[in-house]
Amino acid sequence: MTDVQQPYDPPDTEELLLRARDHLETARSVPMSASVMVNRDDLLVLVDDAIAGLPEELRQARWLLKEREEFLAKARREAEDIIDAGRAQAERMVERTEVVREARRRAQQVVDDAEAQARALKHEAEDYIDQKLASFEVVLDRTMQAVQKGRERLQVVVDLPEAEVVPEDDEGGFFDQDEG
Repeated sequence: MTDVQQPYDPPDTEELLLRARDHLETARSVPMSASVMVNRDDLLVLVDDAIAGLPEELRQARWLLKEREEFLAKARREAEDIIDAGRAQAERMVERTEVVREARRRAQQVVDDAEAQARALKHEAEDYIDQKLASFEVVLDRTMQAVQKGRERLQVVVDLPEAEVVPEDDEGGFFDQDEG
């Protein structure tokens, strides 16, 4: 058989604390007291070994707690930033909504005003045209009356003496000057 030396593997902290507890439980009681008698050196060695085993584990635990706290603080800051950004965006959206609503209201008002002005201008134009047509009608009516009077004058039969009346059947009338 070969002697292979195993590397020394120190017991972990929990095992050392369990040994210290067993040591205290099995220790002799002091008469008429709740105290026990233990070997100080043995117990100190167990406690020192347990303390020596604690720092790395405690350091890791403290590091994890610190990392956790930093992570939580960072997450809280990010959450607050997200909430603030959301509030700001909501405010901008509300402002945009209000601006759009006001712009639509104003645009409708402008359209309504323009339509009212267009109706008023149309009525004014119609009234103006009606006045001009009425005045033209009066002038035209006067002109028609003057034309009618002129025509009536032209239709009046002039009474000429019979000797001056040339029969229509006479071919050698007024226009036959070349014959004779």
